[in-house]
Amino acid sequence: MAWVDENRLDDPEALRTLDSRDSLRSLASAGAQVRRAVVSAQEAGVQRVAGGERPRSVLVAALGGSALVCDVLELLAEPGSPVPVAVRRDAPLPGWVGPLDLVIAVSQSGRASGPLALAAEAARRGASLLTVGASESPLADVCARAHGVHVDVALPTPSSRTALWSLLTPVLLAADVLGLVPCPTPTLERVADILDEVAEECRPSSESFVNPAKVLAVGLGGTVPVVLGDGPLTGVAAMRAASMFARTARVPTTHGALPDAASQVVACLDGPFGSGPDEAAGPAGGGSDIFADPYIDGPSSPRLGLLALRDPDLPPDAVALADAVVASARETGIPVLEQQARSGAAIERLASLVALTDFTATYLALALGLDPSVSRHVTELRDRTS
Repeated sequence: MAWVDENRLDDPEALRTLDSRDSLRSLASAGAQVRRAVVSAQEAGVQRVAGGERPRSVLVAALGGSALVCDVLELLAEPGSPVPVAVRRDAPLPGWVGPLDLVIAVSQSGRASGPLALAAEAARRGASLLTVGASESPLADVCARAHGVHVDVALPTPSSRTALWSLLTPVLLAADVLGLVPCPTPTLERVADILDEVAEECRPSSESFVNPAKVLAVGLGGTVPVVLGDGPLTGVAAMRAASMFARTARVPTTHGALPDAASQVVACLDGPFGSGPDEAAGPAGGGSDIFADPYIDGPSSPRLGLLALRDPDLPPDAVALADAVVASARETGIPVLEQQARSGAAIERLASLVALTDFTATYLALALGLDPSVSRHVTELRDRTS
Protein backbone atom coordinates (compact mmCIF):
# COMPACT_ATOMS: atom_id res chain seq x y z
CA MET A 1 0.00 0.00 0.00
CA ALA A 2 1.49 3.34 -1.06
CA TRP A 3 1.94 6.14 1.43
CA VAL A 4 2.88 9.73 0.78
CA ASP A 5 6.39 10.95 1.46
CA GLU A 6 6.11 14.21 3.39
CA ASN A 7 9.86 14.78 3.16
CA ARG A 8 9.61 14.90 -0.62
CA LEU A 9 6.78 17.44 -0.40
CA ASP A 10 9.04 19.77 1.56
CA ASP A 11 11.95 19.44 -0.86
CA PRO A 12 11.42 21.93 -3.73
CA GLU A 13 14.34 20.50 -5.67
CA ALA A 14 12.95 16.95 -5.47
CA LEU A 15 9.56 18.22 -6.59
CA ARG A 16 11.10 20.07 -9.50
CA THR A 17 13.05 17.00 -10.61
CA LEU A 18 10.05 14.68 -10.49
CA ASP A 19 7.66 17.17 -12.10
CA SER A 20 9.19 16.80 -15.57
CA ARG A 21 6.72 19.07 -17.37
CA ASP A 22 6.32 21.74 -14.70
CA SER A 23 2.73 20.91 -13.79
CA LEU A 24 2.96 22.97 -10.60
CA ARG A 25 4.19 25.98 -12.55
CA SER A 26 1.37 25.56 -15.07
CA LEU A 27 -1.23 25.40 -12.30
CA ALA A 28 0.30 28.55 -10.79
CA SER A 29 -0.29 30.32 -14.13
CA ALA A 30 -4.09 29.95 -13.81
CA GLY A 31 -4.60 33.62 -12.97
CA ALA A 32 -2.44 34.65 -15.90
CA GLN A 33 -4.41 32.26 -18.10
CA VAL A 34 -7.61 34.11 -17.27
CA ARG A 35 -6.12 37.52 -18.02
CA ARG A 36 -4.50 36.42 -21.27
CA ALA A 37 -7.65 34.58 -22.37
CA VAL A 38 -9.78 37.70 -21.83
CA VAL A 39 -7.50 39.63 -24.18
CA SER A 40 -7.33 36.78 -26.69
CA ALA A 41 -11.12 36.40 -26.74
CA GLN A 42 -11.69 40.11 -27.24
CA GLU A 43 -9.16 40.23 -30.06
CA ALA A 44 -10.85 37.22 -31.70
CA GLY A 45 -14.17 39.05 -31.69
CA VAL A 46 -16.08 37.21 -28.99
CA GLN A 47 -18.64 40.05 -29.13
CA ARG A 48 -19.86 38.75 -32.50
CA VAL A 49 -20.52 35.17 -31.38
CA ALA A 50 -23.74 33.92 -33.01
CA GLY A 51 -23.94 37.19 -34.92
CA GLY A 52 -24.40 39.05 -31.65
CA GLU A 53 -27.89 37.59 -31.26
CA ARG A 54 -29.13 35.15 -28.67
CA PRO A 55 -29.29 31.61 -30.11
CA ARG A 56 -32.20 29.24 -29.70
CA SER A 57 -29.99 26.87 -27.70
CA VAL A 58 -26.33 26.25 -26.86
CA LEU A 59 -24.47 22.96 -27.06
CA VAL A 60 -21.02 22.66 -25.49
CA ALA A 61 -18.58 19.97 -26.63
CA ALA A 62 -15.45 19.09 -24.64
CA LEU A 63 -13.92 15.96 -23.16
CA GLY A 64 -10.98 14.73 -21.10
CA GLY A 65 -9.12 17.46 -19.27
CA SER A 66 -11.32 20.08 -20.98
CA ALA A 67 -14.60 18.49 -19.90
CA LEU A 68 -15.05 20.81 -16.93
CA VAL A 69 -15.80 23.63 -19.39
CA CYS A 70 -19.08 21.87 -20.22
CA ASP A 71 -19.98 21.24 -16.61
CA VAL A 72 -19.23 24.79 -15.47
CA LEU A 73 -21.30 26.44 -18.19
CA GLU A 74 -24.17 24.07 -17.57
CA LEU A 75 -23.99 24.77 -13.81
CA LEU A 76 -23.88 28.55 -14.15
CA ALA A 77 -26.54 28.73 -16.85
CA GLU A 78 -29.08 26.50 -15.15
CA PRO A 79 -30.55 29.04 -12.68
CA GLY A 80 -31.31 31.84 -15.14
CA SER A 81 -30.34 31.16 -18.73
CA PRO A 82 -33.14 32.17 -21.14
CA VAL A 83 -32.13 29.33 -23.50
CA PRO A 84 -31.26 25.68 -22.84
CA VAL A 85 -27.61 24.69 -22.50
CA ALA A 86 -26.71 21.10 -23.39
CA VAL A 87 -23.48 19.12 -23.06
CA ARG A 88 -22.04 16.61 -25.51
CA ARG A 89 -18.75 14.71 -25.18
CA ASP A 90 -18.66 12.99 -28.56
CA ALA A 91 -20.47 12.57 -31.86
CA PRO A 92 -23.15 12.34 -33.10
CA LEU A 93 -24.49 15.87 -32.98
CA PRO A 94 -28.13 15.86 -31.75
CA GLY A 95 -30.65 16.06 -34.54
CA TRP A 96 -32.25 19.23 -33.20
CA VAL A 97 -29.12 21.37 -33.73
CA GLY A 98 -29.59 23.70 -36.68
CA PRO A 99 -29.00 27.24 -37.99
CA LEU A 100 -30.62 28.89 -34.96
CA ASP A 101 -28.29 27.21 -32.45
CA LEU A 102 -24.77 27.84 -31.16
CA VAL A 103 -22.21 25.04 -30.80
CA ILE A 104 -19.16 25.65 -28.60
CA ALA A 105 -16.30 23.21 -29.18
CA VAL A 106 -13.25 23.19 -26.91
CA SER A 107 -9.97 21.31 -27.39
CA GLN A 108 -6.57 22.52 -26.30
CA SER A 109 -4.83 20.80 -29.21
CA GLY A 110 -7.65 21.51 -31.62
CA ARG A 111 -7.51 17.85 -32.64
CA ALA A 112 -9.71 15.99 -30.15
CA SER A 113 -11.95 13.81 -32.29
CA GLY A 114 -15.20 14.40 -30.39
CA PRO A 115 -15.30 18.23 -30.35
CA LEU A 116 -13.80 18.35 -33.85
CA ALA A 117 -16.49 16.06 -35.31
CA LEU A 118 -19.27 17.93 -33.55
CA ALA A 119 -17.97 21.30 -34.77
CA ALA A 120 -17.69 20.02 -38.36
CA GLU A 121 -21.23 18.65 -38.33
CA ALA A 122 -22.56 21.86 -36.75
CA ALA A 123 -20.89 23.88 -39.50
CA ARG A 124 -22.44 21.63 -42.14
CA ARG A 125 -25.90 22.30 -40.68
CA GLY A 126 -25.33 26.05 -40.58
CA ALA A 127 -25.17 26.42 -36.79
CA SER A 128 -23.12 29.24 -35.26
CA LEU A 129 -19.69 28.19 -33.99
CA LEU A 130 -17.41 29.25 -31.16
CA THR A 131 -14.22 27.22 -30.85
CA VAL A 132 -11.37 27.41 -28.36
CA GLY A 133 -8.07 25.68 -29.04
CA ALA A 134 -4.69 25.82 -30.68
CA SER A 135 -4.14 28.22 -33.55
CA GLU A 136 -3.83 26.77 -37.06
CA SER A 137 -5.39 23.51 -35.84
CA PRO A 138 -8.11 21.44 -37.55
CA LEU A 139 -10.65 22.91 -35.10
CA ALA A 140 -9.59 26.46 -35.99
CA ASP A 141 -9.85 25.58 -39.68
CA VAL A 142 -13.40 24.21 -39.31
CA CYS A 143 -14.42 27.38 -37.49
CA ALA A 144 -12.85 29.68 -40.09
CA ARG A 145 -14.63 27.92 -42.96
CA ALA A 146 -17.93 28.28 -41.06
CA HIS A 147 -17.27 32.00 -40.40
CA GLY A 148 -17.41 31.38 -36.67
CA VAL A 149 -15.27 32.77 -33.86
CA HIS A 150 -12.09 30.90 -32.90
CA VAL A 151 -10.14 31.86 -29.78
CA ASP A 152 -6.52 30.73 -29.63
CA VAL A 153 -5.14 29.25 -26.42
CA ALA A 154 -2.94 32.16 -25.43
CA LEU A 155 -0.83 30.54 -22.73
CA PRO A 156 0.35 27.03 -23.65
CA THR A 157 0.62 24.38 -20.91
CA PRO A 158 1.66 20.70 -21.05
CA SER A 159 -1.88 19.31 -20.82
CA SER A 160 -5.52 20.31 -21.02
CA ARG A 161 -5.79 19.58 -17.28
CA THR A 162 -3.46 22.49 -16.56
CA ALA A 163 -4.94 24.71 -19.30
CA LEU A 164 -8.44 24.82 -17.81
CA TRP A 165 -8.69 28.59 -17.41
CA SER A 166 -7.37 29.33 -20.90
CA LEU A 167 -10.17 27.14 -22.24
CA LEU A 168 -12.98 28.17 -19.89
CA THR A 169 -12.56 31.97 -19.87
CA PRO A 170 -13.52 32.64 -23.54
CA VAL A 171 -16.62 30.47 -23.10
CA LEU A 172 -17.68 32.44 -20.02
CA LEU A 173 -17.14 35.73 -21.84
CA ALA A 174 -19.28 34.53 -24.74
CA ALA A 175 -21.99 33.38 -22.33
CA ASP A 176 -21.99 36.84 -20.77
CA VAL A 177 -22.25 38.53 -24.19
CA LEU A 178 -25.26 36.37 -25.06
CA GLY A 179 -26.96 36.96 -21.71
CA LEU A 180 -26.77 33.32 -20.65
CA VAL A 181 -24.51 33.76 -17.62
CA PRO A 182 -23.58 36.99 -15.83
CA CYS A 183 -19.79 36.80 -16.07
CA PRO A 184 -18.37 40.17 -17.16
CA THR A 185 -14.69 41.02 -17.33
CA PRO A 186 -14.56 42.50 -13.77
CA THR A 187 -15.80 39.17 -12.38
CA LEU A 188 -13.14 37.30 -14.32
CA GLU A 189 -10.52 39.70 -13.00
CA ARG A 190 -11.58 38.76 -9.46
CA VAL A 191 -11.37 35.08 -10.44
CA ALA A 192 -7.80 35.68 -11.65
CA ASP A 193 -6.95 37.31 -8.31
CA ILE A 194 -8.35 34.32 -6.40
CA LEU A 195 -6.36 31.90 -8.55
CA ASP A 196 -3.21 33.93 -7.85
CA GLU A 197 -3.92 33.83 -4.10
CA VAL A 198 -4.39 30.05 -4.11
CA ALA A 199 -1.20 29.62 -6.16
CA GLU A 200 0.74 31.68 -3.63
CA GLU A 201 -0.61 29.65 -0.71
CA CYS A 202 0.15 26.37 -2.52
CA ARG A 203 3.63 27.25 -3.83
CA PRO A 204 6.21 24.43 -3.62
CA SER A 205 8.36 26.30 -1.10
CA SER A 206 5.47 26.48 1.38
CA GLU A 207 5.93 23.79 4.05
CA SER A 208 3.51 20.89 4.24
CA PHE A 209 2.00 21.88 7.59
CA VAL A 210 0.85 25.29 6.29
CA ASN A 211 0.38 24.66 2.55
CA PRO A 212 -3.35 23.80 2.23
CA ALA A 213 -2.87 21.58 -0.83
CA LYS A 214 -0.06 19.63 0.82
CA VAL A 215 -2.18 19.25 3.96
CA LEU A 216 -4.98 17.70 1.91
CA ALA A 217 -2.55 15.48 -0.03
CA VAL A 218 -1.03 14.11 3.18
CA GLY A 219 -4.47 13.64 4.75
CA LEU A 220 -5.74 11.65 1.77
CA GLY A 221 -2.54 9.64 1.31
CA GLY A 222 -3.12 5.91 1.69
CA THR A 223 -6.92 6.27 1.53
CA VAL A 224 -9.59 5.51 -1.03
CA PRO A 225 -10.82 9.09 -1.48
CA VAL A 226 -14.44 10.14 -1.71
CA VAL A 227 -14.89 13.77 -2.75
CA LEU A 228 -18.30 15.06 -1.74
CA GLY A 229 -19.83 18.39 -2.68
CA ASP A 230 -22.53 19.79 -0.42
CA GLY A 231 -24.50 21.25 -3.35
CA PRO A 232 -24.55 21.73 -7.13
CA LEU A 233 -21.54 24.06 -7.28
CA THR A 234 -19.33 22.00 -5.02
CA GLY A 235 -20.58 18.90 -6.82
CA VAL A 236 -18.95 20.17 -10.02
CA ALA A 237 -15.77 20.90 -8.06
CA ALA A 238 -15.92 17.36 -6.60
CA MET A 239 -16.22 15.87 -10.09
CA ARG A 240 -13.15 17.80 -11.22
CA ALA A 241 -11.22 16.77 -8.09
CA ALA A 242 -12.03 13.09 -8.57
CA SER A 243 -10.89 13.28 -12.19
CA MET A 244 -7.64 15.00 -11.21
CA PHE A 245 -6.91 12.48 -8.42
CA ALA A 246 -7.39 9.59 -10.84
CA ARG A 247 -5.61 11.04 -13.88
CA THR A 248 -2.85 12.99 -12.12
CA ALA A 249 -2.21 11.07 -8.87
CA ARG A 250 -3.41 7.69 -10.25
CA VAL A 251 -5.61 7.19 -7.19
CA PRO A 252 -9.11 5.82 -7.95
CA THR A 253 -11.59 8.29 -6.52
CA THR A 254 -15.36 8.54 -6.32
CA HIS A 255 -17.36 11.73 -6.10
CA GLY A 256 -20.88 12.87 -5.40
CA ALA A 257 -23.05 15.85 -4.59
CA LEU A 258 -25.66 16.32 -1.90
CA PRO A 259 -28.49 15.67 -1.43
CA ASP A 260 -28.46 12.77 -3.91
CA ALA A 261 -25.20 11.18 -2.75
CA ALA A 262 -25.91 11.29 1.00
CA SER A 263 -27.18 7.70 1.34
CA GLN A 264 -24.53 6.10 -0.85
CA VAL A 265 -21.68 7.83 0.99
CA VAL A 266 -23.04 6.98 4.43
CA ALA A 267 -23.73 3.38 3.35
CA CYS A 268 -20.08 2.94 2.37
CA LEU A 269 -19.09 3.74 5.94
CA ASP A 270 -20.39 0.25 6.93
CA GLY A 271 -18.42 -1.48 4.21
CA PRO A 272 -14.91 -2.94 3.96
CA PHE A 273 -13.27 0.46 3.47
CA GLY A 274 -15.21 2.12 6.29
CA SER A 275 -15.63 0.66 9.76
CA GLY A 276 -16.25 -2.80 8.27
CA PRO A 277 -18.45 -5.52 9.80
CA ASP A 278 -15.57 -7.07 11.75
CA GLU A 279 -14.49 -3.81 13.31
CA ALA A 280 -18.04 -2.80 14.12
CA ALA A 281 -18.47 -6.05 16.06
CA GLY A 282 -15.07 -5.96 17.74
CA PRO A 283 -14.72 -6.22 21.51
CA ALA A 284 -13.61 -2.61 21.78
CA GLY A 285 -16.54 -1.34 19.76
CA GLY A 286 -14.66 -0.82 16.52
CA GLY A 287 -11.29 0.19 15.23
CA SER A 288 -8.37 -1.82 13.91
CA ASP A 289 -6.62 -4.55 15.87
CA ILE A 290 -3.80 -2.95 17.86
CA PHE A 291 -2.07 -6.34 18.14
CA ALA A 292 -1.96 -6.92 14.37
CA ASP A 293 1.54 -7.58 13.01
CA PRO A 294 1.88 -6.18 9.45
CA TYR A 295 4.74 -8.63 8.71
CA ILE A 296 2.64 -11.67 9.67
CA ASP A 297 -0.91 -10.50 8.98
CA GLY A 298 -0.09 -8.40 5.91
CA PRO A 299 -0.70 -4.70 5.45
CA SER A 300 -3.93 -3.21 6.68
CA SER A 301 -6.71 -2.59 4.19
CA PRO A 302 -7.03 0.93 2.79
CA ARG A 303 -9.64 3.12 4.41
CA LEU A 304 -12.03 5.60 2.92
CA GLY A 305 -10.94 9.21 3.10
CA LEU A 306 -13.66 11.86 2.85
CA LEU A 307 -12.93 15.27 1.34
CA ALA A 308 -16.01 17.44 1.89
CA LEU A 309 -16.19 20.55 -0.27
CA ARG A 310 -18.39 23.21 1.28
CA ASP A 311 -20.20 26.16 -0.30
CA PRO A 312 -20.75 29.15 2.04
CA ASP A 313 -23.81 30.20 0.01
CA LEU A 314 -26.18 27.33 0.86
CA PRO A 315 -29.56 27.30 2.67
CA PRO A 316 -29.66 26.01 6.27
CA ASP A 317 -31.24 22.66 5.38
CA ALA A 318 -28.46 21.86 2.91
CA VAL A 319 -25.85 22.84 5.49
CA ALA A 320 -27.51 20.59 8.08
CA LEU A 321 -27.45 17.60 5.72
CA ALA A 322 -23.77 18.13 4.92
CA ASP A 323 -22.97 18.44 8.62
CA ALA A 324 -24.81 15.18 9.32
CA VAL A 325 -22.90 13.26 6.62
CA VAL A 326 -19.56 14.62 7.86
CA ALA A 327 -20.45 13.74 11.45
CA SER A 328 -21.32 10.17 10.44
CA ALA A 329 -17.97 9.83 8.68
CA ARG A 330 -16.03 11.18 11.64
CA GLU A 331 -17.69 8.68 13.97
CA THR A 332 -16.24 5.79 11.98
CA GLY A 333 -12.72 7.12 12.44
CA ILE A 334 -11.92 7.52 8.75
CA PRO A 335 -9.90 10.60 7.72
CA VAL A 336 -12.28 13.51 7.12
CA LEU A 337 -11.11 16.75 5.54
CA GLU A 338 -13.27 19.78 4.89
CA GLN A 339 -12.60 22.70 2.58
CA GLN A 340 -14.85 25.73 2.25
CA ALA A 341 -15.00 27.82 -0.90
CA ARG A 342 -14.14 31.49 -0.71
CA SER A 343 -17.00 33.96 -0.82
CA GLY A 344 -18.04 35.76 -3.98
CA ALA A 345 -19.89 35.05 -7.20
CA ALA A 346 -20.49 31.43 -8.15
CA ILE A 347 -17.53 31.28 -10.53
CA GLU A 348 -15.27 32.80 -7.86
CA ARG A 349 -16.33 30.22 -5.28
CA LEU A 350 -15.86 27.43 -7.78
CA ALA A 351 -12.44 28.70 -8.84
CA SER A 352 -11.14 28.67 -5.26
CA LEU A 353 -12.01 24.98 -4.83
CA VAL A 354 -10.89 23.83 -8.27
CA ALA A 355 -7.53 25.55 -7.92
CA LEU A 356 -6.89 24.03 -4.49
CA THR A 357 -7.85 20.47 -5.46
CA ASP A 358 -5.82 20.72 -8.70
CA PHE A 359 -2.75 21.50 -6.59
CA THR A 360 -3.72 18.74 -4.12
CA ALA A 361 -3.88 16.10 -6.86
CA THR A 362 -0.49 17.20 -8.19
CA TYR A 363 1.16 17.14 -4.76
CA LEU A 364 -0.40 13.74 -4.07
CA ALA A 365 1.19 12.38 -7.25
CA LEU A 366 4.57 13.83 -6.33
CA ALA A 367 4.35 12.55 -2.75
CA LEU A 368 3.70 9.07 -4.16
CA GLY A 369 6.82 9.38 -6.31
CA LEU A 370 4.87 9.84 -9.56
CA ASP A 371 5.36 12.35 -12.35
CA PRO A 372 1.97 14.14 -12.49
CA SER A 373 2.17 14.67 -16.26
CA VAL A 374 3.51 11.35 -17.52
CA SER A 375 1.73 8.00 -17.25
CA ARG A 376 3.29 4.99 -18.95
CA HIS A 377 -0.06 3.24 -19.29
CA VAL A 378 -1.74 6.28 -20.83
CA THR A 379 1.11 6.51 -23.34
CA GLU A 380 0.75 2.80 -24.17
CA LEU A 381 -3.01 3.22 -24.58
CA ARG A 382 -2.50 6.05 -27.05
CA ASP A 383 0.01 3.94 -28.99
CA ARG A 384 -2.41 1.02 -29.17
CA THR A 385 -5.34 3.14 -30.34
CA SER A 386 -3.56 5.53 -32.72
